[in-house]
Amino acid sequence: MSVLVVAAVIRRFADPEKRVLIVRRGPGQSGAGHWEFPGGKVERGESPEQALIREIEEELGLNIRVGAFIGEIEHSYPTKVIRLRVYWAESLHGELQLVEHDAAKWLLPSEIPREELSEADRPFVAKIQVEN
Repeated sequence: MSVLVVAAVIRRFADPEKRVLIVRRGPGQSGAGHWEFPGGKVERGESPEQALIREIEEELGLNIRVGAFIGEIEHSYPTKVIRLRVYWAESLHGELQLVEHDAAKWLLPSEIPREELSEADRPFVAKIQVEN
């Protein structure tokens, strides 16, 4: 059985370059050291969009507006299977704070180091390069 997980490809409000946020999983986290699009598990009773807003607020201190749906995949890790839904999002306000991550970068989609991303996030890089 898969776990429903959501992730956001976050752009800053009014950034003409349309850079997106990637974050690196901190020590002690599953997937530590890998970069990812931020997000997390959808809890019972939440819509994917509500979960994304909550997770980004909890983990990064940012208030976001969830935008268009980018896509969904199912990915098998050694210990679990996830169904990952990815959305565009815009950072409205808030100061970036790293709670579960140890680094963050705002990059152009063409600059994202695909080989350093978590496996489940990699297929979305090509999609966001086209849509950016």
